[in-house]
Order: sequence, then C-alpha cells, then structure tokens
Amino acid sequence: MIYPIVAYGDPVLRKRAQDIEKGALDVKKLSEDMFDTMYKASGIGLAAPQIGKSVRMFVVDGTPLNEGEPEEDKDPSLEGFKKVFINAEILEEEGEEWGFEEGCLSIPQIRAEIYRPEQIKIRYFDTDWNEHVEEFDGMAARIIQHEYDHIEGKLFTDYLSPLKRQLIKKRLADITKGNVKADYKMKFPKN
Repeated sequence: MIYPIVAYGDPVLRKRAQDIEKGALDVKKLSEDMFDTMYKASGIGLAAPQIGKSVRMFVVDGTPLNEGEPEEDKDPSLEGFKKVFINAEILEEEGEEWGFEEGCLSIPQIRAEIYRPEQIKIRYFDTDWNEHVEEFDGMAARIIQHEYDHIEGKLFTDYLSPLKRQLIKKRLADITKGNVKADYKMKFPKN
C-alpha cells in the first residue's frame, strides 16, 4: 500500500513517536508499505510519522545515490544500505560536523544546507525483532540522523538560522495550505 506523505504543518510531524511493542503491529508489512511509499516519492528515507503513524520506525535506502556514479565517486557507506529501524536510539554522535543540502518529502521544493556530525552509533531492532548496535558514517549516518529526527518530532528546517527560517516562512505556510506541487500524493493539514 502506498500512503500519502504527510505535509509540513501536520502535528504528527512534531510529536515524539511512541515505541512499538513487539507484536502490536505487523512491522514487516508496514516496512514494505513504507519502502513502496518512499520509492514512489523518489525518497531515500521515510519515517512512520511522515505517513501519519506516530511510531518509532523508519526505513532507509541510500543505494540510489550511488547509481550511475563512477566507481571512484561512489560512497562506500551506501553500498547495500537498505534497512529498517524500529525503536531506534542514537547512542553517540561524533566527528566533524559537515554540511550537505537536505530536503524532505514532507517539505517539498525546499532544500537547505544542514550540518551534522559525521559518525553515529545507534541501537535498533529489525523486523524480526533482532537487536542491533551499529556504527555508521558519512552519508549513511546523515540519512539515519535525518529520519531519526522525524521520530523525535524534529525537522531539518529546525537547524536553520532564524534569518533562513524567516526567508522560507511563506513557502512553509504554502505547503501547510496545500499550495505546493509534488510528484507524489500528499496529505495536508486541515485548515
């Protein structure tokens, strides 16, 4: 099932999502639906709040970022980087902060350079409820940090300076009102 993407302004994007109790929902089916929804929207990550579900789950697939790149330009952190994270908790963030232009399926047509630490250590469960503690760096770490923010009720725009936020205020308001074009189905807050 392909879900509509919840747009900026919906309160679900600002709530800290709830842990998922083992057996409380079909995490395998939900993860398949989330991957289908993400691919339909040409995304590389999607968190459950972005489809209106306030649970601590997100999916990532960074492999498309390497497609078509010459071998020497491929990011090794993205090789086979397709995962489901359930009840994730970032344990450590380390390294130099580096900037990269981020976007978000819930905030179409707005991108901004965001600085994040280059390495993370994270604990999470997979869809078989196996616990993992893993370290990621580079672009893989950034994708995880972005999606993790969603289950914490944060958006990439929160990292912008007050001036930059002011400059995009009208565009964000337009998204909330549904005055935006996206190549995928969206669900806008009720005004």
